[in-house]
Amino acid sequence: MIDLDDVAVRYGPDMAVLGVTEHVGAGEWVGLIGPNGAGKTSLLRAVARLVPHDGAVRIDGVSSGALGPKRLARLVAYVPQQPELPPDMTVGSYVLLGRTPHIGYFGFETAEDRGVCAELLECLDLAPMVARPLATLSGGELQRLVLARALAQEAPVLLLDEPTSALDLGRRVDALELVDTLRRDRKLTVLSAMHDLTLAGQFADRLVLLSKGRTVASGTPDEVLTEVNLAHHFGSNVRVLRSEDGELIVVPQRTRTSSRA
Repeated sequence: MIDLDDVAVRYGPDMAVLGVTEHVGAGEWVGLIGPNGAGKTSLLRAVARLVPHDGAVRIDGVSSGALGPKRLARLVAYVPQQPELPPDMTVGSYVLLGRTPHIGYFGFETAEDRGVCAELLECLDLAPMVARPLATLSGGELQRLVLARALAQEAPVLLLDEPTSALDLGRRVDALELVDTLRRDRKLTVLSAMHDLTLAGQFADRLVLLSKGRTVASGTPDEVLTEVNLAHHFGSNVRVLRSEDGELIVVPQRTRTSSRA
């Protein structure tokens, strides 16, 4: 569904992404991990055609550069780290923006459009806030709202840039479980940048570890989330454990012994 062929992103003299080649299959969830400045956000923005890039990006076999804005929006939904949030806009109106690619240039939203948005607001526990202006929402509520708007596009490709960073632990899992359920039910293809390595390993089918703009490891969570990989590229001591259910858990370790009695 997503093909990246030697993709590179440059900001002036600085290279943020250097020759990344990857394939994300239809219905697959691939997680981008790596330290700050590794190129995760720049790679997502290149796929969303929000920054110029070298190399090729193809969505469903078609070069992204050949897609018009409306066609691209019907194929790709993007959740950025710092979305634009008009403070006076209501929750309901904001989510309806996600239906824009499905509405004609002089058309209006239909009952179906409103129904799609209402279902998502209910799933993300935002229905009681439908008439509230965005300025009155907490950071976690806003992050769920942005996810709802993206899902309202009903695009087959979902790009997520740190989608749970403002959520508490329970909400993080709930939001990712919702994405995973919709991915399976609607056959979505998900490419996400994730800071929480444990959650990345639990939800993504495959992981791509980026460092200094390059792919340094790619494979299953078992193959990528190794103590050697993480210590080398994150520059910290970690332990990779397994829960009773067999899930990977990444635990940072202090570099010096605690002074507690």
